[in-house]
Amino acid sequence: MRKRAQEKINLRKLILLLCVFSVVVTLFNSFYSIYRVQRELIISNTIESNRVYAEKMAEMTDAFIESAMSQLEYSAQYLSTKMDDDTALTTEVDRLRAQTNSFNSVVVVGADGVIVSISPENLRIKGVKLKSERSLQSLKAQRPLITDPFVSPAGNYLTSLSYPIFSADGEYLGYIGGTIYLEKKNILTTLLGQHGYKDGSYLYVVDRHRTLIYHPDKNRIGQVIVTNKAINAVIEGEHGGQDIVNALGIDMLAGYAPVHGSGWGVVAQKPKALTLTLLDEQMWKVFWESIPIGMLTLLLIWISAIYISRPLWQLASAVKAFDNHASTIEELKAIKPWYFEASHLKSSFLKAFNIVSSTIDKLHSDSMTDAMTGLLNRRGLEKAVENLREHNVPFSLLALDIDYFKKVNDTFGHNAGDELLREVAQLMKVQARDLDIVCRSGGEEFMIFLANTDVSQAFEVAERIRKSMETHNFAVVSSITISIGVSHWAGQPESIESVMKEADKALYKAKENGRNRTELGA
Repeated sequence: MRKRAQEKINLRKLILLLCVFSVVVTLFNSFYSIYRVQRELIISNTIESNRVYAEKMAEMTDAFIESAMSQLEYSAQYLSTKMDDDTALTTEVDRLRAQTNSFNSVVVVGADGVIVSISPENLRIKGVKLKSERSLQSLKAQRPLITDPFVSPAGNYLTSLSYPIFSADGEYLGYIGGTIYLEKKNILTTLLGQHGYKDGSYLYVVDRHRTLIYHPDKNRIGQVIVTNKAINAVIEGEHGGQDIVNALGIDMLAGYAPVHGSGWGVVAQKPKALTLTLLDEQMWKVFWESIPIGMLTLLLIWISAIYISRPLWQLASAVKAFDNHASTIEELKAIKPWYFEASHLKSSFLKAFNIVSSTIDKLHSDSMTDAMTGLLNRRGLEKAVENLREHNVPFSLLALDIDYFKKVNDTFGHNAGDELLREVAQLMKVQARDLDIVCRSGGEEFMIFLANTDVSQAFEVAERIRKSMETHNFAVVSSITISIGVSHWAGQPESIESVMKEADKALYKAKENGRNRTELGA
């Protein structure tokens, strides 16, 4: 009696531990699933918000560039007859700079590259001739242009919007340009900086060479970034969003959009860790609030375990010593369950043990068979070879391969290729004897072991199979051909593996000699 009471207690503990484990795993999985879903949702929403934000800023920048170019075009047309009028030049550059505050400075450069007028005049570079390659971009272009960043004669790091000036008869007279000082307060700072988010998001602008021309950290302006996926995408004219690692190695959620009028790209991003901080705080709050419910659940599990475990110890005793299934079935039959559920458990155990043997046999067969063709697979082949070696049965080996099978897959699709393999396998089984071993060795390759068959007989069988394949009308591809290599194993002590290699060599020889043929191994 003492022993039986002890067994009941152990069973109760087992049920309790299983239930507690299940509850813990379920809660963990629930929390984890909720966290993953919320995490992906927050990330995708943040990326989408940044994409929309970048689109908006890109549109604003495009609008600014279009407006600025219109102003420059107007001034260029006005100055086309006044390039020799110093007063008119000064008045126009002052007017253009003061009109919209779009530019840090406005400059007129003659066709010889000499600065003929500039506003503000305190820059004191009037009369200076441009020499550096980048400062001559607008002069050489002779068309509306947004330049790559360069250092001006006054020492400012800038980019310039320029418009060519032509005389009435089409002579090139120079250009008028509006500059944006990249390292000082400028129109980009005004346009983009005032819309900054308060949640850690920020944006920056790169030119078509991946050079930072606007960034909240002014120390980074002028850097060329080549490893940022968002920058690489936006420079290609793409717009969208990505989970990226920036040039500083920080995970960022970035949205981007191109500025079509300039080849620039606007990237809005937010640190990924900052985005997920709020989610982490919410998950901890949910966890602590779930503890009382969890404790109540455990209490209910404990009470339920006491009642569930009592009628089960008989069945547990019957099946715990599962030495052989015959004796276990007899023990189960001897049990007299006194309630409905236990009776059904007993019936289920009896049915389960009765089908164990047949199930094991079926699993053994399935493990040896190729699911697609019904032929033996590699494992079945190895078992068959071992049986032939063990009984020292001489045999001939046919190694077969479908010619140009890859072309079938490429032309008709893999489903058609699979159907062809099944048809080829069926034809081989029809051609083979019951004692022959037919297997799929891999892909479109097959092997047939012809027991107690010499090389000449094997060659005849191979040719019969090859011709049957050649003349057969297949469902999808109409007709195919096969190549076959033949080898022979006379018995011990010759290695079967070497015979298989000889068959492969003969198969390759058949391929090299034009396919659709049978070759004998050495």
